[in-house]
Amino acid sequence: MTTATPPSSAVLVEFGVSAEHHEQLHTLPGGRGLTWRAADTVLRPSAGDGETLWKADVLAHLPHTWAFRTPRPIPSASGAWTIDGWEAWQWLPGHADETRVTDVLTAGAAFHRAVADLDRPDFLDLAHDPWARSDRIAWEEEELLPGTTLQRLAGAFRPVTAPAQVIHGDLLGNVMFEPCQPPAIIDWAPYWRPVGFADAIVLADAACWHGLAPAEMLRLAGERADGRQHIIRALVFRIATFELLGVWDAEMESRHAAAVAAALS
Repeated sequence: MTTATPPSSAVLVEFGVSAEHHEQLHTLPGGRGLTWRAADTVLRPSAGDGETLWKADVLAHLPHTWAFRTPRPIPSASGAWTIDGWEAWQWLPGHADETRVTDVLTAGAAFHRAVADLDRPDFLDLAHDPWARSDRIAWEEEELLPGTTLQRLAGAFRPVTAPAQVIHGDLLGNVMFEPCQPPAIIDWAPYWRPVGFADAIVLADAACWHGLAPAEMLRLAGERADGRQHIIRALVFRIATFELLGVWDAEMESRHAAAVAAALS
């Protein structure tokens, strides 16, 4: 049972949710119990910051193909992307399937082609949450955290030659599949890194949490430039995040051990 406060009726009206659908408001799985759906509108708390507005501006007009689609942001009655601490998005049907690794990579590749010409957004320099800090740690832009596993992985850092662009850094659980529809890519986590790093995060997550064999992780990564180096940095990214969140323990270390060993083999 969630204790999250739902959006008010005034917020629903601002985002065009008709009165007949107000009573159908319910929380959605994921999103820490803070994301709500009313009819075909998804509402979630919004910081109203540069990242929020940038993503809305991009995704409002991003061309879709049969290889991928994304939810469109819904403006308020005044035309703003946020109102009273809420943002609204089009609801798209579908379900994540973390075992469909190659399908996730294919959808991610199409998405990354579509955003390849975007400039580096300024808000990335202002982010200091655990994920942003861990991304910088993985790319040697912030001091490495103590810890044997991180030290071992960082000892294998080598230069990466692949160019950077805007990527989605959390694809595996955020590609939604629906029969006869293109995969839907949701909850964009933007970073400025090589596309291979985004792929490597998918592969590392699948190996550590969803049964992908570490050897297959390396094989799929090896199809891309700097593949093993991206895997090493993806593992540093995830482990450093767990460290900063205070949840890295012996059980987590055991869960990641096989993927780490494969990356360093």
